[in-house]
Amino acid sequence: MYSCTQCGKLFSTAIGLHEHINIHRGKYKCTECGKCCQSSRHLATHRRSHSGEKPFECTVCSKRFTQAGNLVRHSKIHSEEKPYQCHVCAKAFSQSGVLKTHMRVHTGDKPYKCSVCNKCFSHSSTLQRHKRRVHSNRRPYHCPYCGKLFKINTQLKVHVRIHTDAKPYSCRHCSDCFRSIYRLNAHLLKSHNEGTWFTCVVCQQQFITRDNLKLHLLRRHEGLKLYVCSECQKRFCTASELRLHHLVHSDVKRFSCGLCDKSYKFPISVVKHFKICAAELGFSNA
Repeated sequence: MYSCTQCGKLFSTAIGLHEHINIHRGKYKCTECGKCCQSSRHLATHRRSHSGEKPFECTVCSKRFTQAGNLVRHSKIHSEEKPYQCHVCAKAFSQSGVLKTHMRVHTGDKPYKCSVCNKCFSHSSTLQRHKRRVHSNRRPYHCPYCGKLFKINTQLKVHVRIHTDAKPYSCRHCSDCFRSIYRLNAHLLKSHNEGTWFTCVVCQQQFITRDNLKLHLLRRHEGLKLYVCSECQKRFCTASELRLHHLVHSDVKRFSCGLCDKSYKFPISVVKHFKICAAELGFSNA
């Protein structure tokens, strides 16, 4: 095994390690969002996320993808082929890589460590998402309807559906449609008992996602509040809660209504205002 000296990630070949090091060197860096890729091929594929180019189309549902590999993996959803089975819980997967990641649920292995806060993750993509959301202030993606800024493109895509009222995720059991895959999965669990609940081992309370369960354990049972406000010393369970709290000490009102000139400190305040403002102006889909 070949180990990266900067992040500790392991590779089975020297070529794989060499390509990975290009990410740290910033050799193939996207000029749009600053993301570093491991090769020119990966950079060219990544740039499609900015241009909107999706040349690979599913023949069943017409969903389009930026990469051929993503289309192949997506096609298995329609065939319901799941040849890779977990030997611990018997859960089956359509991809070997997903099974490998799933096994970390049982082993507790978290091989990816954040170089800023030393928090560990079970998947490299989760680590990269953590760095963008927690440690980066860059918000290169903006909503064409209201101007709201986002750190990652997927957040923008989900947000835009609020304005377009698009609901691309449909339930296979009933006629309900949803804006996000999270809401669809929640519906399947609650209404059709399809999927896996995440159960607290202490109080047996059930959650739709593993992240919600982890947050519950922190708040209710572990009592760990590692994030401390530098202004008033108040402590919080998560970095996002601390960031939101910092707005109390600031006079900046960076959350603006897309329909009028009013601004607010907190996102929940502008959401409440937006609904009232939209109703007064006659926007029925707001």
